[in-house]
Amino acid sequence: MSNVVLKLPEESLLQIINHYQNNQVTAKAPYIRFTAKLSDVVLTIYTSGKVMFQGPGAQREAGKWGAIDKAAEKTVSTKGDVLPSDFATRSVLGSDETGTGDFFGPITVAACFVPEDKVLLAHELGVKDSKLLTDDYMRKIAPDLKETFVHSVLTLKNEKYNEVQGKGWSQGKIKALLHNQALKLVLRKMAPQKPDAILIDQFAERGVYYNHIKNEKAIIQENVLFSTKAEGLHVSVACASIIARVAFLEEMDRMSASAGVTLPKGAGKIVDEAAAKILLKHGAEYLKSLTKFHFANTKKAQELAAKRRS
Repeated sequence: MSNVVLKLPEESLLQIINHYQNNQVTAKAPYIRFTAKLSDVVLTIYTSGKVMFQGPGAQREAGKWGAIDKAAEKTVSTKGDVLPSDFATRSVLGSDETGTGDFFGPITVAACFVPEDKVLLAHELGVKDSKLLTDDYMRKIAPDLKETFVHSVLTLKNEKYNEVQGKGWSQGKIKALLHNQALKLVLRKMAPQKPDAILIDQFAERGVYYNHIKNEKAIIQENVLFSTKAEGLHVSVACASIIARVAFLEEMDRMSASAGVTLPKGAGKIVDEAAAKILLKHGAEYLKSLTKFHFANTKKAQELAAKRRS
């Protein structure tokens, strides 16, 4: 799916409105000036002067009116449910997680609802795929996102993670339970309003996901869609990803302060070195309280610590 945004002068906007007037559809949001729907493209003119083209034919139609902003254009190759061409403009509740591949630190999951009349606002607040943003930038914009959009964020700290992992829970099960809970909390906050759809950044097939949460009292299933790279498909997932990332960073800050050392992210050699130092200074139980202890980094840190003791 492609998503192209152009900033155009008033003269061009009037030309676009005239050109697509036979394809016009009713715009519900107050600051949407004009919307038209073609077979493979939905175009929306906002009162800010921005024009968003969405769908397989976005680059074709946008190219008729101006140079494509490469920073705003997104072509996303995904797997999962097929989404309608105007999906990016709809009112969607999205969810995402972070921290699953980091040895130090928690898993965090966030869900965020972005209604159709605030999709452009989210973009103007600086929301993009979190992989394109720095941690410092996400820390900067996250407070505005949390103030503006209904959301929920859950932090599974390492002690609890190690406890349930020790009972045989996979990361897939852990993530599914957290996503379901975060979505449930947002739906409760926004009731009686309902989203047009719920989009989960896919980490498991639909059947596997629901098998993980089959024993939950409340299982969110209505209008739920799954797709990989969902941050590029609706801004609600991108918002959720940023909120989850900042929650992860804040917990890492707290843990670093407690440990007296800045804990590195990821699971590479620098992580092994830091873990070995903590192991030598504080012991295995303390290291476990900071980490996903079943990761291979634990054994590597133990081997490094043993060499330094000898």
